[in-house]
Amino acid sequence: MFEKDLQIGYLLDFYGEVLPERRREIMDLYYNDDLSLSEIAETFGITRQAVRETVKKTETELYFYEEKLGLLRRFKEAEAHAQKALALCEGEGNIPDGLREEIKALCAVVTTPEGVS
Repeated sequence: MFEKDLQIGYLLDFYGEVLPERRREIMDLYYNDDLSLSEIAETFGITRQAVRETVKKTETELYFYEEKLGLLRRFKEAEAHAQKALALCEGEGNIPDGLREEIKALCAVVTTPEGVS
Protein backbone atom coordinates (compact mmCIF):
# COMPACT_ATOMS: atom_id res chain seq x y z
CA MET A 1 0.00 0.00 0.00
CA PHE A 2 2.79 2.43 0.91
CA GLU A 3 4.45 1.88 -2.48
CA LYS A 4 1.19 2.69 -4.27
CA ASP A 5 0.77 5.83 -2.16
CA LEU A 6 4.32 6.86 -3.02
CA GLN A 7 3.68 6.19 -6.72
CA ILE A 8 0.53 8.34 -6.66
CA GLY A 9 2.47 11.04 -4.80
CA TYR A 10 5.06 11.12 -7.55
CA LEU A 11 2.35 11.15 -10.22
CA LEU A 12 0.72 14.09 -8.46
CA ASP A 13 4.06 15.90 -8.50
CA PHE A 14 4.40 15.39 -12.24
CA TYR A 15 0.80 15.73 -13.40
CA GLY A 16 -1.05 17.46 -10.56
CA GLU A 17 -1.12 20.84 -12.25
CA VAL A 18 -3.24 19.51 -15.11
CA LEU A 19 -5.97 18.37 -12.71
CA PRO A 20 -8.87 20.63 -11.80
CA GLU A 21 -8.07 22.55 -8.62
CA ARG A 22 -10.69 20.85 -6.45
CA ARG A 23 -9.56 17.34 -7.43
CA ARG A 24 -5.91 18.31 -6.94
CA GLU A 25 -6.73 19.61 -3.46
CA ILE A 26 -8.61 16.43 -2.54
CA MET A 27 -5.72 14.26 -3.72
CA ASP A 28 -3.22 16.43 -1.87
CA LEU A 29 -5.20 16.14 1.36
CA TYR A 30 -5.61 12.39 0.94
CA TYR A 31 -2.08 11.45 -0.11
CA ASN A 32 0.18 14.20 1.20
CA ASP A 33 -1.65 15.31 4.34
CA ASP A 34 -2.96 11.79 5.11
CA LEU A 35 -6.50 12.95 5.87
CA SER A 36 -9.26 10.36 5.93
CA LEU A 37 -12.08 10.29 3.41
CA SER A 38 -14.44 11.51 6.12
CA GLU A 39 -12.20 14.44 7.07
CA ILE A 40 -11.92 15.51 3.44
CA ALA A 41 -15.67 15.12 2.93
CA GLU A 42 -16.32 17.39 5.90
CA THR A 43 -13.85 19.98 4.58
CA PHE A 44 -15.53 20.14 1.17
CA GLY A 45 -19.10 19.59 2.35
CA ILE A 46 -19.55 16.44 0.28
CA THR A 47 -20.10 12.78 1.09
CA ARG A 48 -17.37 10.33 1.95
CA GLN A 49 -18.40 8.32 -1.12
CA ALA A 50 -17.94 11.37 -3.35
CA VAL A 51 -14.40 11.79 -2.02
CA ARG A 52 -13.63 8.13 -2.62
CA GLU A 53 -14.96 8.31 -6.19
CA THR A 54 -12.90 11.44 -6.82
CA VAL A 55 -9.75 9.76 -5.49
CA LYS A 56 -10.28 6.63 -7.61
CA LYS A 57 -11.16 8.60 -10.76
CA THR A 58 -8.14 10.85 -10.31
CA GLU A 59 -5.80 7.90 -9.68
CA THR A 60 -6.99 6.37 -12.96
CA GLU A 61 -6.43 9.67 -14.75
CA LEU A 62 -2.91 10.03 -13.31
CA TYR A 63 -2.00 6.51 -14.44
CA PHE A 64 -3.39 7.36 -17.88
CA TYR A 65 -1.17 10.44 -18.12
CA GLU A 66 1.84 8.39 -17.09
CA GLU A 67 1.02 5.68 -19.63
CA LYS A 68 0.78 8.24 -22.43
CA LEU A 69 3.57 10.66 -21.42
CA GLY A 70 5.91 8.56 -19.28
CA LEU A 71 7.38 11.50 -17.37
CA LEU A 72 7.82 9.58 -14.12
CA ARG A 73 9.34 6.57 -15.87
CA ARG A 74 11.81 8.77 -17.75
CA PHE A 75 12.61 10.68 -14.58
CA LYS A 76 13.43 7.45 -12.74
CA GLU A 77 15.58 6.27 -15.66
CA ALA A 78 17.48 9.57 -15.71
CA GLU A 79 17.98 9.33 -11.95
CA ALA A 80 19.40 5.80 -12.25
CA HIS A 81 21.76 6.81 -15.08
CA ALA A 82 22.93 9.90 -13.20
CA GLN A 83 23.64 7.87 -10.06
CA LYS A 84 25.53 5.27 -12.09
CA ALA A 85 27.59 7.98 -13.83
CA LEU A 86 28.43 9.52 -10.48
CA ALA A 87 29.48 6.14 -9.09
CA LEU A 88 31.72 5.58 -12.12
CA CYS A 89 33.28 9.02 -11.67
CA GLU A 90 33.95 8.42 -8.00
CA GLY A 91 35.85 5.24 -8.86
CA GLU A 92 38.04 6.95 -11.46
CA GLY A 93 40.86 9.28 -10.58
CA ASN A 94 41.37 10.78 -14.03
CA ILE A 95 37.92 12.35 -14.51
CA PRO A 96 38.12 16.13 -14.98
CA ASP A 97 36.76 18.00 -11.96
CA GLY A 98 34.36 19.98 -14.17
CA LEU A 99 32.78 16.80 -15.49
CA ARG A 100 32.54 15.34 -12.00
CA GLU A 101 30.82 18.50 -10.73
CA GLU A 102 28.37 18.51 -13.64
CA ILE A 103 27.43 14.89 -12.94
CA LYS A 104 26.95 15.73 -9.24
CA ALA A 105 24.71 18.65 -10.25
CA LEU A 106 22.71 16.37 -12.55
CA CYS A 107 22.28 13.87 -9.72
CA ALA A 108 21.04 16.63 -7.43
CA VAL A 109 18.47 17.73 -10.01
CA VAL A 110 17.09 14.30 -10.82
CA THR A 111 17.07 13.18 -7.19
CA THR A 112 14.84 16.05 -6.08
CA PRO A 113 12.27 17.00 -8.76
CA GLU A 114 10.45 20.26 -8.25
CA GLY A 115 7.44 19.74 -6.04
CA VAL A 116 8.53 16.39 -4.59
CA SER A 117 8.46 16.52 -0.83
